[in-house]
Amino acid sequence: MPQPYNILCLGDSYTIAEGLPLYESFPYQLVQQLRTNKISCNAPEIIAKTGWTSFELMQHMAGYTFNPNYDFATLLIGVNNQYRHLKQSDFEKDYHALIQKTLAFVNQQPIKVIAIAIPDWGYTPFATKHFSENIQSIHTEISNYNKICKTICAGSGVHFVDITTYTNTNMPTSLLTNDELHYSAKMYQKWANAMAPIILSQS
Repeated sequence: MPQPYNILCLGDSYTIAEGLPLYESFPYQLVQQLRTNKISCNAPEIIAKTGWTSFELMQHMAGYTFNPNYDFATLLIGVNNQYRHLKQSDFEKDYHALIQKTLAFVNQQPIKVIAIAIPDWGYTPFATKHFSENIQSIHTEISNYNKICKTICAGSGVHFVDITTYTNTNMPTSLLTNDELHYSAKMYQKWANAMAPIILSQS
């Protein structure tokens, strides 16, 4: 029998599904979709924490013991860089380094890396309530961050899954958790739906 897939997921609150049970996160929903399609998978290995910036993710990775390699890896990071108004030029350097590190985990196979766009939290009720005067700048900055991600991914040959089509609209409550900022299992299912075909096409 073929060995079960090992999937590494790197990120922040969106990867661990802040406010939800971990099994409702997109990494776990992705694994469930793959299993439904007769693909054997171990539980996803998640290196992520609410509030992490790209630099904090790299810091944690430096002290973490990884497997020698993984079958697939996902990366979603950057929203906290934008939230804290950190330099985009620093994020660009970090993101490039993170993509290179992620490629090393999958034996330098770009088709095995799935980078995910940063959701635009400017469309959430949380943003409307607390940052009403800055909504347009949030949209602009998130868009600029995603351009950086997309360009680096294109240059490295890795997949870039643009989930902003699901988040660039005023959010109904069914797609949000109680904090009105983070997303519900229903939203993460949409993301998993967008990622699963990439892995299935290689299986």
